[in-house]
Amino acid sequence: MGLRDTKDGSSLPRPSGNFSKSPPSPSRPEMDIVDPYNRKISPDSILEAKKVEKKPGGWRAITFILGNETLERLGTIGLLSNFMVYLTRVFHLEQVDASNVINIWSGFTNLTPLFGAFISDTYVGRFKTIAFASFATLIGLVTLTLTASLPQLHPASCNVQQQLNCAGPNKLQFGILLLGLCFLSIGSGGIRPCSIPFGVDQFDQRTEQGLKGVASFFNWYYMTFTIVLLITQTVVVYIQDQVSWIIGFSVPTGLMACAVIMFFAGMKLYVYVKPEGSIFSGIAQVIVAARKKRKMKLPAEDDGTVNYYDPPVKDSVLSKLHHSNQFRFLDKAAVIIEGDLTSEGVPANKWRLCSIQEVEEVKCLIRIVPVWSAGIISLAAMAQQGTFTISQALKMDRHLGPKFEIPAGSLSVISLLTIGVFLPVYDRVMVPLLRRITGHKSGITLLQRIGTGIVFAILSMIVAGLVERVRRTRSINAGDPTGMTPMSVFWLSPQLILMGLCEAFNIIGQIEFFNSQFPEHMRSIANALFSLSFAGSNYLSSLIVTIVHKFTGGRDRPDWLNKNLNAGKLDYFYYLIAVMGVINLVYFWYCARGYRYKVGSQIGGFEEDKSFSDVEMSSKKQLK
Repeated sequence: MGLRDTKDGSSLPRPSGNFSKSPPSPSRPEMDIVDPYNRKISPDSILEAKKVEKKPGGWRAITFILGNETLERLGTIGLLSNFMVYLTRVFHLEQVDASNVINIWSGFTNLTPLFGAFISDTYVGRFKTIAFASFATLIGLVTLTLTASLPQLHPASCNVQQQLNCAGPNKLQFGILLLGLCFLSIGSGGIRPCSIPFGVDQFDQRTEQGLKGVASFFNWYYMTFTIVLLITQTVVVYIQDQVSWIIGFSVPTGLMACAVIMFFAGMKLYVYVKPEGSIFSGIAQVIVAARKKRKMKLPAEDDGTVNYYDPPVKDSVLSKLHHSNQFRFLDKAAVIIEGDLTSEGVPANKWRLCSIQEVEEVKCLIRIVPVWSAGIISLAAMAQQGTFTISQALKMDRHLGPKFEIPAGSLSVISLLTIGVFLPVYDRVMVPLLRRITGHKSGITLLQRIGTGIVFAILSMIVAGLVERVRRTRSINAGDPTGMTPMSVFWLSPQLILMGLCEAFNIIGQIEFFNSQFPEHMRSIANALFSLSFAGSNYLSSLIVTIVHKFTGGRDRPDWLNKNLNAGKLDYFYYLIAVMGVINLVYFWYCARGYRYKVGSQIGGFEEDKSFSDVEMSSKKQLK
């Protein structure tokens, strides 16, 4: 619990005990290596905490970290926003092939943060991981810029009349393209899982000021992310579409070079936390220990007759989880039998005996996996914004006034604007209203919020199918040989608005759900799971596209996803995803109705905070 100063009753910061620094080496910049979670207290360390002011870190360091992250996203997202157009117009890929390239690459990119987090936590630390990944991203952007700049690295151009029969890339050109994408994936795998934790490291979370700094950092992080999306999907896409692909790729590459320089410029200000080992080994130890004791019999209810290993939690753990009755087979990993403990009272073999805290952490993961899996299909609907929605837009009237033409890749700005307008209304108007109805402090539970997002994803796909049916009919009646439709591109607005509402409920709900249902020190897994959701949706979308393309055509009948949109049945594809969404909604409801929120007590110098919930899907059972 908190220590109280007898003068004013305020909570004292818990000292680190390792604030002293050796003189800097003349050959390299000084690195202040601290342990921000050490909470061991002694009279000497309290006096030391009063005398020593930790100068590194804080907002001066955050400026460089946010700058690196912002410019990195400007580079990678600036590429992805209009990449479908680049692959179809410059590399002359068919829309099915281009869609598969984007989905497979995006899926791989969302898998790499899992490995990046493991390497960072176990071996090299966050600074070195971000530094290496930044160079990988820069190399990837340079490679892709070369594919647009050098004629030898992309297919020869062809005129509008030949677009349906243009020569595609050769093996060298396609290989260089994939090499650049691979470097971008490696870079994302190091930067994305480490940038937020590295930013959090710059604040002393044992103090109230440090906790406020962390909360403010999250606000700034997501604000800069939104700004990046707006810039990339308007300015950068316009340059690529209307000016030059070379300049359009060179701008993100130059920004990434600035990001690398900016990141290293802050080296003397950063707080460097040593890697403490990966959480994945602890998960494996619980599973192995429980399996070794699988023949052990436990009482149906915990009656106090079983001796569990329940020591004080580690210094890096900020909340202690209460022992639960779910998944009792894992409790065997914490049962003490003869020979499990040494004379000092510690486990003789961590692969045979684990603590209650470690067991409960694995239970948190198991509880979340079914809910996590249900989010994949709804995210697959979102993936269509960057593929077939752009294909539709390319065949519609995109003029805004007599001279300005909206780039097809900029249409997703409609979803972003929807989120920006809706979230303040939701937070200030809808949540208080729902709170009076349900009695829940957030208006609705996190799982109800995610479920609402899934519903909007289904509605978006239904509306997309209806709009495509109208577009195809008008285009065929117009008889334009290029397939252009005398129909405003803003007909796509309803489906994009619904998808924006899906993101406002589903995506933000998932972020909050994963981060609140894992213990604080396991949030790297929470963020990895969120990335894995996108990876799963990308691979699922690619699989659906491949199957539909292969099996819906034949006997002189074009497939649904034919490169000639008027000959295909893209609306049927949208309806298929909507049907899958309905099935997924039923599965999600089944998983969510019995979900139990984690039970834990905060450990530290502030107020004890207990967070727990009964079974989900009963919003009147208020979270305390």
